[in-house]
Amino acid sequence: MAPVKGKPEPRLLLFLVFLPISGVLCFSELFFIKEPHDVTAMRKDAVILDCQAHGEAPIDVRWFKNGVKVMESERVYLLSNGSLYISEVESRRADKSDEGFYQCLAHNKYGAILSQKARLTIASISSFSIQPTSIVVTEGSVARFSCKISAHPPPIITWEHNRVTLPLATERITVLSSGVLQIHGVQRADAGNYRCIATNIASRRRSTEAALTVTPSPSPQLRYRPRIIAGPQNVSVSLHQSAILECMATGNPRPIISWSRADSKSIDVYNTKVLGNGNLIITDIKPQHGGVYMCRATTPGTRNYTVSSANITVLAPPSLVEWPESLTRPRAGTARFVCHAEGVPTPQITWLKNGEKVHSNGRIKMYNSKLVINQIIPEDDAIYQCQAENEQGSVLSMARLIVVMSEDRPSAPRNIRADTVSSSAILLAWERPQYNSDKVIAYSVHYMKAEGLNNEEYQVVIGNDTTRYIIDDLEPARNYTFYVVAYMPMGASRMSDNVFQHTLEDVPLRAPELSLTSRSPTDIQVSWQPLPDKLSRGRVSAYRLSYRTSAENTVSQFELPGEKTNHLLENLQPDTIYLLRIVAATSIGWGEQSAWTSHRTPKASSARVPLAPELHLEPLNCTTILARWQLAVRNSAGVQGYRLFYHEESQPENAPLQLRASDNRHTIGGLDPRKKYHVKLLAYNFVGEGYQADQTISTPGCVSVRDRLVPPPPPPHNVYSKTNSSTAVFLHWGRPAFTSSHAVNYTIRCNPVGLQNASLVLYLQTNEQSLLVRDLEPNTKYEFAIRLHIDQLSSPWSPVVYQSTCPEAPMLPPSNVKVTLIEDGTALVSWKPPDESNIAVTHYTILYTTRNAWIAGEWQVLQREGTISMALLENLRPGQVYLVKVSASNNMGDGPFSHTVELTVWSDLSSDPRQSTAFSDGFYHLDQKSMTGITVGVCIALICIIICAFIIVCRGKNRKFSAVKMHRGGVSTSASDAGQLDSDGQAESADVTVPMMSENHFIDAKGGTSLMINSLGPVQPSADKKKKWFSCRNNVKQDSNALENMRHGAVSYQPGSTVLTYEVELSISQDQPNTLQALLGHPGDSEGSSNSEGSHATGDSGRYSHDETEMTNLSSGASSRPPSLAGEDSGGSDYCGPAEEPNELSEESQADLKLLESVQNGCCHHEAQGSSQSALSL
Repeated sequence: MAPVKGKPEPRLLLFLVFLPISGVLCFSELFFIKEPHDVTAMRKDAVILDCQAHGEAPIDVRWFKNGVKVMESERVYLLSNGSLYISEVESRRADKSDEGFYQCLAHNKYGAILSQKARLTIASISSFSIQPTSIVVTEGSVARFSCKISAHPPPIITWEHNRVTLPLATERITVLSSGVLQIHGVQRADAGNYRCIATNIASRRRSTEAALTVTPSPSPQLRYRPRIIAGPQNVSVSLHQSAILECMATGNPRPIISWSRADSKSIDVYNTKVLGNGNLIITDIKPQHGGVYMCRATTPGTRNYTVSSANITVLAPPSLVEWPESLTRPRAGTARFVCHAEGVPTPQITWLKNGEKVHSNGRIKMYNSKLVINQIIPEDDAIYQCQAENEQGSVLSMARLIVVMSEDRPSAPRNIRADTVSSSAILLAWERPQYNSDKVIAYSVHYMKAEGLNNEEYQVVIGNDTTRYIIDDLEPARNYTFYVVAYMPMGASRMSDNVFQHTLEDVPLRAPELSLTSRSPTDIQVSWQPLPDKLSRGRVSAYRLSYRTSAENTVSQFELPGEKTNHLLENLQPDTIYLLRIVAATSIGWGEQSAWTSHRTPKASSARVPLAPELHLEPLNCTTILARWQLAVRNSAGVQGYRLFYHEESQPENAPLQLRASDNRHTIGGLDPRKKYHVKLLAYNFVGEGYQADQTISTPGCVSVRDRLVPPPPPPHNVYSKTNSSTAVFLHWGRPAFTSSHAVNYTIRCNPVGLQNASLVLYLQTNEQSLLVRDLEPNTKYEFAIRLHIDQLSSPWSPVVYQSTCPEAPMLPPSNVKVTLIEDGTALVSWKPPDESNIAVTHYTILYTTRNAWIAGEWQVLQREGTISMALLENLRPGQVYLVKVSASNNMGDGPFSHTVELTVWSDLSSDPRQSTAFSDGFYHLDQKSMTGITVGVCIALICIIICAFIIVCRGKNRKFSAVKMHRGGVSTSASDAGQLDSDGQAESADVTVPMMSENHFIDAKGGTSLMINSLGPVQPSADKKKKWFSCRNNVKQDSNALENMRHGAVSYQPGSTVLTYEVELSISQDQPNTLQALLGHPGDSEGSSNSEGSHATGDSGRYSHDETEMTNLSSGASSRPPSLAGEDSGGSDYCGPAEEPNELSEESQADLKLLESVQNGCCHHEAQGSSQSALSL
C-alpha cells in the first residue's frame, strides 16, 4: 500500500506538549529510598547512617550535623550509596563529639531535597541523682525505697536485699521501672539493707545501701484514716511506650486502692493493668490514654478515703495530614503550597527551598502553614519541602514548582530611576523594554520598605501609555526599594533592577504621651516614651515642655534635647492641680502639641501614705489598653488596694475602679479607636489615698484603608481546654505558623453556653499561649474562642471550644430526712437533695447505728445512687434506739451529714401506735398487721353483700312464680276426666292433641323441648345441687304449713319432648318438720339416698333456649317444688318428704328406679344429638 500523508494526530500533539511536564503530575525526579534513623551506639563502635536517593543522575549527597556540613576524614566518610560511615564513635566534649542530629542533602539538576533528622546518641549512664534512704516502719505496715538515675538507653532497675537480688514482683514486693521498691505487710524478716542496681548497655551502677528497721506493732493496733504516702506524678510518655502511675497508701485497716479518670471516661482495660497493690501501668500508650487519673485509697466498709491525681501527656511525633503538591505556574503568577501537621507538642512548620530555609520577603509569605509565592520569577523554579518538627521527631514532604516561560515575552524595563518628591512621595521613572515592547499591555510597580524583615510588598498596575509614576502614600524618613515588571497577554517580563530611595523628614505627627508622678508634695516627675518612626517622621531633635497651675494662665516652658525622655519639676506647691503638655520637633520644625494633662501634687502632711506606683500603659489592640504597675518594696506595706481612673480626653472623669492590693495589672476594654485617654492610678491604706500616677495613651486605629488590602493574620489553632476544678478552666493554643518581629497578644472570649446577655461576656487579654480562666460558675458549660492581635491587625475568632466546669462538692446536707418503721426490723429512710443549685450528686451515704454503738463510734454504712432518695434499713433489733444521718457526695468530694434522726424500734410493733401509720414525703405507710386486718374486714363485707344479693334474687323468683301457679284443689282430676277419646285414641283441643296414657306414664305433648310440667306447673330440670338446696329450704320455711295434700309419682320423659303427667293426691301430715334436719332427710333412709343418686346420674347438658330459661326461672320458686323432687340430690341430703310414710315412699322409689333405668336404656341413642336427659321421683 502507498503511504498515507496527512496532518499529525491531534492527540499525539497534545501528548508531546504535556510530556515535558509529566514529571510534575507524578513527581519522581528526586526522592529518598532510605533516610537516616535514630541510633544509639557504644563508644568506639562503628555506625552507618543510611541515605539513598533516587532520581536523574548525577546525584550529589552531602551530610549535615546540627546544620553544619560534615567534613570527611579517615574516621568519617561517605559510602558509594550516599550513606555516612563513622568507624569509631567519639564521645568527647563540645564539637569533637559525634553526638547530634544528622541530615543528608541530595542534589541533582532539578533541585535539592533534605532528609529527616536522625539523632546519634552514645550510650551512657550517669551517677544516681536520688539515692535510697534508711527508714523505720512498724510491723505490718508498708515500706518504700526509691532511686533515680539518668541513662541512655533507659536502664533496667533491680533491687538487692542484703546483697541478694529481689524478684521484680511478689505478693508483697513490687519493683517499678521508675526505680521504686514497695513492700506491703512488712515482716521482721524484711529488715536489712537495700540498694538499687541500674543496668544498660553502657554500664551498671549500684546505689548506696539503705537500712530498713522493723519495729513491733502496738497492741492493740490503732485505727487511722487512709493516707497516700506515694501518689502518682505528672508524666509525659511517648507514643507506644508504657506509663506507670504509682499509688501507695497506708491505713488501718488496710485501704483499698481504686483508679478512675477525672473526665469520667472509662479506663482502657485492654492496655491497662494494676501492678502490685495499686500501681497503674498503661502499655502501648495511645493519644486517647492522655488525661487526669485519680488514685483513691478507701478504708473498707467506710466512706473514709483520700485522693491523689496526676496527668498523663501522650507525646506524638509529627504526622502530616495535608501535604504540598507540585505546581506548574507561569512567570509573574502565584503559587500556594499547603502543609498541615499534627503531633504533641504542636509541630513547628519550616519551609525549605532546595534544602535551604525559606525567608519571608515582599513576594514570599508564610502564614498558617502555607507558603505563598507572588510574582513568580524563574529563580523560584525549585523543589520545596515542608518540614514539621517537634521534640519527638520530624517529617518532611516535598513538591516542585515549575515556572513556564514564554518565548516571545518582552525584556525587562530599563534604566529605572527614583526621585524624592516629599516626605511621603517618590517619583519612579523607567524606559520601555528593549525587545517586544510593542506587545506590552501594562506595567506593574512594586515597592516595599528596605529595612527590616517581613515587610509587605505593594503593587500598583498602570497602563502602557506612560513610563513614570508617583507613589504618594509612603512614610516620611524611610528607605524604600522599587522594581517594575512589563506585562503582555502571554505572560510577564523579568523584573527590572531594584532601585532604593528614601523619603524626606516631616514634622512629628503627634506629641509623646506623658506620664506624671510625684515623689514629694513639691515635685512632679515627667516622663515619656520616644515617638515611633511612624509618628516621629524623622529624627526628633528637641522637646518643649510647658506647665501651669489650673488657677493661673501664666505658662512656664523650656526646651529639652531630643535624647531625653524625662524631667523633674521641682519647687511646686503642695496639693495643687498642675497642667502639663509637650511638643516634639525634627529638623523640619515643631509638631502638634499634646493636650493639657492634669496632675495634683500631694498634700504636705506627716502621715505616711503610699507613694505613687510605677505605671505602664500598653495598647493591646484598637479598643483595649493594658495597665501594669509596680510598687517599691518599702512602699507596698499597708496598702489596702488601688483606685484606677480613666477617661477620654476632653471628657469628664469616671468613677474609679476598686482593685485589690494583690493586683498588679488591669485590662481596660471597650475603648474607641484612635482616641487619647487619661489614666490615673493611686494606692490607699488606712491613712488615706496615696500619691497618684498620671499617664496618657492613644488607642491605635483598627484597620487603615491600605491595610484592608493585607489579609488578616490567621487565628490561633489547636485550642485545647481542660479542667479539674469547679471554678477554673485551663486554655492552651498554638500560635499560627507565620514569622513576625512584632509582638503578638491574644484576646480570650468566655461565656456560658446559651448566654443571652452580651454584657456578661468575659474578655481576657494575655501575650502567652495559655491562660487559666478563673472565677467561673461550677457545673456550667462554657464556650471559649481566641483571636490574636499583631501590628494593629486582628485575626478572626478561632473555632469555639466547649468545656464544662466540674461540679462543686455539696456544701449542704440532704434535706427533709425522715425515718419510718414499716414492719418488724425494717425501716424506710427518705430524704430530698441538698438545697443547692448546679450541684450534681452521684451517690448518697446513709450511716445508722444503735445508741450504744454510736458511743463506741461504730456506724453501719449504706450507699445509694444519686437518683434514689430512699433506702431500707433492715435487720433492726427490737428495743433499740437507732440514729440515722445522710450525706450527699459527688466526684469532687463529700458533703456534710444531715442532723441525726432517732428511730425507736419497739419489741412489739403494735405497742407503739406511732409506728402503725405515718406520713413520709406525702405518702401514707401502713404496717403488716394493719394491712391484714383491713384485708379480712373487706373480705367479710364482700361475702355479706353476695349473700344479700342472692336472697334478693331468690325472693324475686318466688314472686314471679306466684303469677302462674295453679290452685292445688283445681289441679286434681281423675284419669277419666282428662278428656274424650275418639276411635283413633286421640283427643282434640285448641292448642295440642294429647294421647291418653295410663297412670304414672308420660304424655308427649308437643316435643322439641326439655320442659317438664307437673300439677304444680313447670319443673326446672337443672342438676344444680346448691340451687335445689336453697329452694328446698325456702320451701320448708315458707310453705310447710300450706302443703296439706300432695301427689307423688315417678316422672320420666324421653329426650327432646315436653311431658304432662297426672298425679295421685297424697295426704301429708300437718306435722311435717320445718327444720334443717327435715330438709336433709332421715339418717336411716338408705333407699331414698340410693334412689336419689340414681336419679341424678344423667345430668343436664346445659343447652337452653331463651324460652327454656324463662320457664326454668318460673319453676325455681319455693312453692313450685314438691317435696318429692328433693330426691334428685345425692345422698338424700335434700330430702323434704313427710317422716310418717317412709315405707311407702321407699317402695315407690324402687319402682321408679326400675322405670328410670328402662327409659335411660331406651333413649341412649338420643345423646348424640345433644338432648338433655333427667329423671325425677315423686
